[in-house]
Formats: sequence, C-alpha cells, structure tokens
Amino acid sequence: MGGTEPGLEPGLTAAEGAHPGGPGERHGETLTPPEPYGDAVPPRRPYTVDRGDLEAVERQLGRTPRGVRAVAARCPCSLPDVVETAPRLPDGSPFPTLYYLTCPRVNSLIGTLESTGVMKEMAARLAEDPELAAAYQAAHDDYIARRDRAAAEDGLEPLPRDMQSAGGMPTRVKCLHALVAQELAVPGSNPLGRQALDMLPDWWAEGPCA
Repeated sequence: MGGTEPGLEPGLTAAEGAHPGGPGERHGETLTPPEPYGDAVPPRRPYTVDRGDLEAVERQLGRTPRGVRAVAARCPCSLPDVVETAPRLPDGSPFPTLYYLTCPRVNSLIGTLESTGVMKEMAARLAEDPELAAAYQAAHDDYIARRDRAAAEDGLEPLPRDMQSAGGMPTRVKCLHALVAQELAVPGSNPLGRQALDMLPDWWAEGPCA
C-alpha cells in the first residue's frame, strides 16, 4: 500500500493537496506536471490533522502506525485518503515514503488494476515518450523536494540524496499505490498516478470506508 507502514503523531500540520471537491471532480482534466523545485521550497497550504483523523487512519490500516505528520489528501466522505509521513521514524530510521495511501477501497482497486498488466504498458510508454519521461522525472524531483522540506520542518536530517522516492520513479513503474498517493496529495504532479486514478471508479460513492 504505497510503502512501509506510517505512524500516528498528533497535532502536526497537514500537507498541501487536500482537494475539497473530491477526486472525482478532477477526472477528464488535463493537468501539467510542475517543474522540478530543485533547492527551492515548494508552496503548501496549511491543513491540520486531528485525533479523529488519526483514529480513522488506524481503522483503515487495521493497526497502529507510526510517523503520521499530516493528512495529505481527504476523501469527499471526509476521511483521510493519503497521509504524509515523517522522513524519519521516531527511532531515527529512514522512511522514504512521504505520501502513504490509507483508504482500503482505493488500495484494493489499485491492486486489481495492477493485476491487469497496466504497469507494463506504462513502462513501455515511459521508455518511448520523452515528454512523459520528463514529466515523470519532474514528479520524482518534486517528491524529493517535498520530503526534504518535511524533514527541515521537523528538524530532522534529510534522507540521502540517492535514496528512492516512490513507486519506481524516476525510471521505472513499480507501485501504482505510491504514484496515486502522490497524485492525490499534489494534484497534477504525477502523470502515471493521474492515469491510474482516471481508471478507477468513484470509490467514495459508498460512503466512509472506516
């Protein structure tokens, strides 16, 4: 489900990218991936995570996680879809997965999508389409920049520059859960995450998942 399990740490600022209108309102749009931030600090909007959010994440995952610092994307049903995790866990161990998909419905749907072989098709396009490859590289660079910013905000040592981002970026397609999590957290940031999202039904239509 988009990486190693995250965790619960209350009272922290939520990440940019909670989309009040819900994922469904973005279907059909053409979104341009952002330019790589490099050393610049990416903009963000303040959203907060409360105890109710943290309890919902625990119900969604079926376990007590570690390291949650924010709600990065919220479902139209009001529950978290994606959480932002600290780049280092409380014991100091590195945690490269910044955006972690928590909704069990989305996770199940993406697992089914992966079983159709769509990742092989995406990888083939990535190898043949320079524009797609550039956009995917930009998604990787953006992910690293935001992860470094999270570390700076928490007073943590940033992860090594050669450490992975997520989902196989910038040259492979290994995990759609991670790519979708980034796209939900930062709409328009990940072209393959967006493609996967557009292939999913409206998972929120049945109401809260937990």
